[in-house]
Parts: sequence; C-alpha cells; structure tokens
Amino acid sequence: MRGRFTPKGLTEVSEMQTRGVRGAVDLRSDTVTRPSPEMRRAMMAAEVGDDVYGEDPTVNRLQARAAALFEREAALFVPTGTMANQIAVHLHSRPGQEVVCEARSHLFNLEMGMAAAFSGCQLRPVEAPLGRLSWALVEPALRLQDPYNKARTGLVVLENTHNLAGGVVTPPAACLHLCDELHRRSVPAHLDGARIFNAATALNLPVTQLAAPFDSLMFCLSKGLGAPVGSILLGSAEFIHRARIVRKMLGGGMRQAGVLAAAGLVALEHAPARLAQDHALARCLAEGLAEIAGVTVALDQVATNIVVCDVGRTELDAAAVVAKLAERNILASALDARRIRFVTHCDVNQAQCDEALFAMRAVIERQ
Repeated sequence: MRGRFTPKGLTEVSEMQTRGVRGAVDLRSDTVTRPSPEMRRAMMAAEVGDDVYGEDPTVNRLQARAAALFEREAALFVPTGTMANQIAVHLHSRPGQEVVCEARSHLFNLEMGMAAAFSGCQLRPVEAPLGRLSWALVEPALRLQDPYNKARTGLVVLENTHNLAGGVVTPPAACLHLCDELHRRSVPAHLDGARIFNAATALNLPVTQLAAPFDSLMFCLSKGLGAPVGSILLGSAEFIHRARIVRKMLGGGMRQAGVLAAAGLVALEHAPARLAQDHALARCLAEGLAEIAGVTVALDQVATNIVVCDVGRTELDAAAVVAKLAERNILASALDARRIRFVTHCDVNQAQCDEALFAMRAVIERQ
C-alpha cells in the first residue's frame, strides 16, 4: 500500500510510512530506515557467538562477504562509520601528525574532534570544488619536508559520495591519480565510502574499481543499504588485526553481534540493486524543487540520493523552512542558514516525494 498524495497535502499513512516517524515523510537522512521484514526474519534466526572472541558465525560471514566483494584480505564489522574512520586514522597516523581531508567532509565536521581526542592528530581541511579532492588540491597541503616546525602529514582521507557537498561522486580516475601520487611519497590514503554503493550505482561501476587505490576504506550498512546498525572497515589482514584491537579500545566489541550482522548480510546482498530507485526519486525531487520560486538547486550535481537546495532568495531561512515543513509532517535537515538537505531512501516512495514538494511549495509561497 502506498501513501496517497491529495491536493490538500494530506497523506494516507501507509505501511511504509509507519516504519519511520509515524505519519511523516522522513527525508532527513537515509539513516532513518527501519529493517525490512526480510532483515527482521534474518535477525531472529541469526546464529550467534561471542564476536570479541571471533566466534560469531554470522559476523564472520558478513566480514568474509564484504572482503570478497571489495577484493580485500579482511574486513571488520563495527557499530558506526565514525568508529571505522577513527580506527583508520589511529592506525595510519601517529600523534602530532596531520590528516588532510576536504573542508566539508564528515571526518572534519561530524566526528566531534575525535582525531585529536583519540589519535593526537590535527585535521588539515582543503576546500575542493564540489567536495572532490584532487592531487592538485592536496599536494600544497602536504607537510613532508620540514622535520622541526610543521606537523607532518600522516594520512589523506577522501569521501565518496560526499555527504555535505550533496552526494557528489568522485570518479575513479581522480582517486587513482591522488592515491598514486600519495603512495610515491609514502603517504597512506583512506576512503570514507559511507555511501560507496551509491557512487558505484551512479557511475555504473563496481565498488572494487572505486575503492581499489586506497590503503583502507569503510562503508556503511545503515545508510542507503537500509540495515539498522553497522559499518564495515576493510584493508589488509594485518591492518584489520590491529583494527580489531582498536575497536575493543573504543568499546566496539559487541559480543553476540550476529543479530545485527544478519541484517547487514541481507542489506549487502539485496540493497545495492535497488539504489537506482533512490537516485531516480532524488532527481524528481530536485527537479520539482528547482521549479519553486526562490529555491535554487544545482541539478547537474544531483547524482545520487542526496538533494541540497538553497532558499537564500526566499523570505525564510533554512531553519524556518524546515520547521514549517515539520508542521506539515515533512522532515528535512537544515545544513546552514540557506541550505536544506533531502535524502531519499528505501522507506520513501514517489507519492511521498510528491507530498514533500507540495509542502515545500506551500511553505515558500506562504499558502
């Protein structure tokens, strides 16, 4: 049963909607998805053991499947993408070093200074057009020569897709060039691939091609893939052995985690094939937003499931628009005073996106 869009902006609450905030069209993030019936059945039937001892068979199957899919020696199931990134920072760098990342990256903006708090590193943000780091932009930020006055570069992190830049995808040629140049200088590269399957879908390429140049990478099961919890960190067998130790230091040893890993296995096997639907919905949403007077959308940048619009030419700031949308049971996120983010995912459909557009038009036009 689908949500029904009416001219008055009313919605018949569908089975899909009740899986989110009841009665609301939730476009805040793809992290709001609820486990599918298939995931719930898998979780209930999951064979479990103590994963801190490496004895949870379902976790082990998930890790082995992820490692094979990305053609890596090993993988590690962790609670969050932030933990995965911070484990990578900790292992690739030393206290007192710098980590180069894009200025709008998740690492710099949304991980609460953990690189400094846990690993003793400072972040050196680099502003990149559309969030796409390139060698030309990274090279001037590297600190490799001066041994006495400047913190040396320990790691470079690239994000693909780039969340706060609007789900922008960095093509594989740019990643390969960047990593090749870094490796020539003995600088490791980590890929924050929280939504790497979205990037691969947008480019119609295998995830292995996007991830191959990087020393380590992570991806989230709990975003576009729709699982309730978890991310995967990948790298060499030696890297993942050390990562398991750091995960325990951070409190990430989850014992009978197969209950969660079972949902991750379902997500990994079935969700990538349906991501194109999310992208198509995002495109429709972006085109509809662009038709609203005073709302600006860079349509050429809408490649995946994230749409960022600018309401700076309207009489309302982003927070006010988001608040008024919430009154109409449409949930979105204000990124700053001008920009609003909408994210499509497996728990929204075309009718609900149409309703969001109706509400957005009504709020902007003060209806």
